[in-house]
Amino acid sequence: MQSFATLVTAFEERFSATLPFPAAPANLYDPCRYLLAIGGKRVRPVVCLMAAELFGEINDDAWHAAAAVELFHNFTLIHDDIMDKAPLRRGQATVHQKYGLTAGILSGDVMCIFAYEALAKATRALQPMMQVFNRTAIEVCEGQQLDMDFESRDNVTIEEYIRMITLKTSVLLACSLKMGALTNGALGDNANKLYEFGKNMGIAFQLQDDYLDAFGESDKLGKQNGGDILANKKTYLLITALAQADANQRAAINELLAGNAPDKVQRTLELFSATGADKACRAAVARYSDLAFAGLEDVAIPTARKEPLRQLAAMLLERDK
Repeated sequence: MQSFATLVTAFEERFSATLPFPAAPANLYDPCRYLLAIGGKRVRPVVCLMAAELFGEINDDAWHAAAAVELFHNFTLIHDDIMDKAPLRRGQATVHQKYGLTAGILSGDVMCIFAYEALAKATRALQPMMQVFNRTAIEVCEGQQLDMDFESRDNVTIEEYIRMITLKTSVLLACSLKMGALTNGALGDNANKLYEFGKNMGIAFQLQDDYLDAFGESDKLGKQNGGDILANKKTYLLITALAQADANQRAAINELLAGNAPDKVQRTLELFSATGADKACRAAVARYSDLAFAGLEDVAIPTARKEPLRQLAAMLLERDK
């Protein structure tokens, strides 16, 4: 079994050498090349390869599935940035900021189509892979819509929030693992258990991200903490704080949400701690992490073969406590 780092290098080399975008029209394809060139962790395509290797050699179908996942993921980033009016992605100008709104929409569209073209090159288990990929694509769109809907709602529940991050973030990771398994003939329980492992790992990762945005150290995050607070995002922390607050605390939170006080981040963090939202978020990270690791343990493969995946999950979920 190869390590995550080794497979990242291998994927980068193969992916960059086989990008499907033609030269013209440049205003359509240059934005695609631009976004892919500024990098990313490549977690989703590489876990697809890692899942394939659990059951045999990494074959061409696994590489096609991994490319499809990465192209689809980057398509969602282009369109998410447009909806969020985000100026930066990975420290660089977003596609729509650099090339314009029309280019952003169209380059995202065409990248999505190329994702399907990449997956269609697979010859083994194409039908079940296409089924999980199609379902995932629909769910990601549903999750993004829920996220947008939450911006204008004051009564989002924890259950609704978990559902939203599952659809928006977790299912693509789960899909990547399941498709990788399918490329080497893993059907039924093993493929489904890998899917559940990825789903729960994705939920834990997003909850950890919520926590770190608020309480993480800026130098380790690579950005100023409190961005979600300043944007009034409906995170696990905010939803829990409102649910657990007494009348005075709830009034203070709502006052901060309605204004732009210079000490908004610090006062909000104090309220997150006073209401126990910080501890609740950490407990939720632990709960979904435990579910993820238990699911991986249940996959009927020798433990030693699963170790690279276990190490990757541990790395993703233990960053900067």
